[in-house]
Amino acid sequence: MTDTIHRTPGSHVAEAPTKMTMAGAINAGLRAAMERDDKVLLMGEDIGQLGGVFRVTEGLHKDFGESRVIDTPLAESGIVGTAIGLGLRGYRSVVEIQFDGFVFPAFDQITTQLAKMHYRSQGRLTLPVVIRIPYAGHIGAIEHHSESPEALFAHTAGLRLVTPATPQDAYDMIQQAIACPDPVIFLEPKARYWDKGEVETDRVVRQLSDGESKTATAEMSQARVAREGSDVTLVAYGPTVHVALQVAEIAAAQDVDVEVVDLRSLSPLDIPTVVASAKRTGRVVVVHEAPTLHGIGAEISAAVTEQAFFHLQAPVLRVGAFHAPYPGSKIEHEYLPSIDRVYDAIERVVSH
Repeated sequence: MTDTIHRTPGSHVAEAPTKMTMAGAINAGLRAAMERDDKVLLMGEDIGQLGGVFRVTEGLHKDFGESRVIDTPLAESGIVGTAIGLGLRGYRSVVEIQFDGFVFPAFDQITTQLAKMHYRSQGRLTLPVVIRIPYAGHIGAIEHHSESPEALFAHTAGLRLVTPATPQDAYDMIQQAIACPDPVIFLEPKARYWDKGEVETDRVVRQLSDGESKTATAEMSQARVAREGSDVTLVAYGPTVHVALQVAEIAAAQDVDVEVVDLRSLSPLDIPTVVASAKRTGRVVVVHEAPTLHGIGAEISAAVTEQAFFHLQAPVLRVGAFHAPYPGSKIEHEYLPSIDRVYDAIERVVSH
């Protein structure tokens, strides 16, 4: 499935960009982190010899052994609880939750233990645990396999929450998350696992090999302008960045110049980058697969309205899923924000 990167720890030899899928980029990033630090462990259901349901950990069990790539029982609370204990002993556990809807049995461990331990110990204890969650829809899955629970975790103080939209970010950010001293929820847009892109494998490896974990953590928390524009700011993250870029191309054919901002980090939010873009364009649309009610888009909308009100030429609009349980696969396209729905929002803000 993937091109993996074999690297000698400490090696700083520049490499040409490599074409790989997002799944392959995460695999390569995990490999690089494990080669760099023997305290990095992988834990999860079927991640060993099988390589995970999506084969993201393929080959790592063979190369690093069962003591570092650990097949666990089907018990998410127990998996996360074990990772917390290992974190207190100096290990860096990377936990895979097999599907987004399976994370809820571990919700108590994540929100009351993992997120709170640093504060509860007055800063004396850290828990460098990464929880990988394949999330969102567009794979035709059954119930509990296409959830978007990001707002639940973003609302919990003490957790970092990031989501890549490209293979390059997937490769960089999984390593940055592992190097971070804080617990990180790493949301992987499963519908984008097979998207291919060029990945530069040198820069972040050199950065982390040189011990620049603070710089890496700061970079992980920054939004990026995925496409520059002057008429409308379209804010997206994870699986909807692909949709946003498609909408921007359609809008360009109608002489509407759309700027696409990829949030990358959902907690903390890089509000300054979004506000700066809003001030340039005067119009903002936020899109995500999670329901619009109480979602990340509401926070973005409030922040932009508070900080860029006098620059706005139209209300901030949100496009997301409906406030209903995730439907059956045959009608998920009606539930999720489509190109048509996002483009309609662009037309509405431009018409003001």
